[in-house]
Amino acid sequence: MSRLRGRIVPTAPPNLPILSKEPFVSISDQPTRAAQPCACAHAALDVGDDYRFTRLSTAILLADMSFARNDLGPGDAVPDFDLPTIGRRRFRSRALIHHRATLMVFGSSTCPMTDNCAPGLKQLHRLYGARVAFVMVNVREAHPGARLSQPDSIEDKIAHARYLRDLHDLPFDVAVDDIEGSLHRAFGAKPNAAYLIGLDGVILFRAHWANETTALEGALKRVAAGQKLKRRKSSAMMGPMIRMLGDIAPVLDRAGAGAWSDLWRAAAPLAVIAALFSPFSRRKPA
Repeated sequence: MSRLRGRIVPTAPPNLPILSKEPFVSISDQPTRAAQPCACAHAALDVGDDYRFTRLSTAILLADMSFARNDLGPGDAVPDFDLPTIGRRRFRSRALIHHRATLMVFGSSTCPMTDNCAPGLKQLHRLYGARVAFVMVNVREAHPGARLSQPDSIEDKIAHARYLRDLHDLPFDVAVDDIEGSLHRAFGAKPNAAYLIGLDGVILFRAHWANETTALEGALKRVAAGQKLKRRKSSAMMGPMIRMLGDIAPVLDRAGAGAWSDLWRAAAPLAVIAALFSPFSRRKPA
């Protein structure tokens, strides 16, 4: 990876994300077929006026706070997809290679919730990674700035995914959604939602925020033991938000110029809280 004008750029062109037709989740080293348009029913849905926004808005923040009625959730089959991963493999819906359930988490390097959930996800992976596949899907930047701006090419997006993996030292693979966020939008485009997916490609459990470690562990433990889930989703809001307040300032500093001013403009009360928490923030390297 190299740097150009303060931005992260890749050193080699990666494979492009392509889509397949079989309704299963897997991570595979097998070659993929030619690219084709996304066929999932939710692909046309968007959040705000522009999925790849360059300036954060109040409308985008509000949309992140709740799922829409038609967003994918427990009981729904995952849409068709085939994405590259940083580990030079594929995260695809074509075949179930490992014969395991999959925990899929959306995230980005400028998402405070992603920062906050990373330690818990790594602990869950240590406990259940042998029985459940873990995958982080790198999506649009939640708080783009001058240094970590919204990717405008698949090469940029894959470079951001590598940065995300290295930033948190993730022990599991990071997949890369396409530049328009087809998979992310199909699920509702929440910045840090988590989905536990069964062997048949059907969503078993959904958490609005991946820092809901206790709820995720309860679902993972039962699925790993072959038991039915007692709970099928976690929509907790206040707890996850409070836990990530100390992560906002470091994330905005990491994103670069413009990220702080955008938050002040879009959500001034949250910016005030972030500034107050800044001296106690858990800072990660930029």
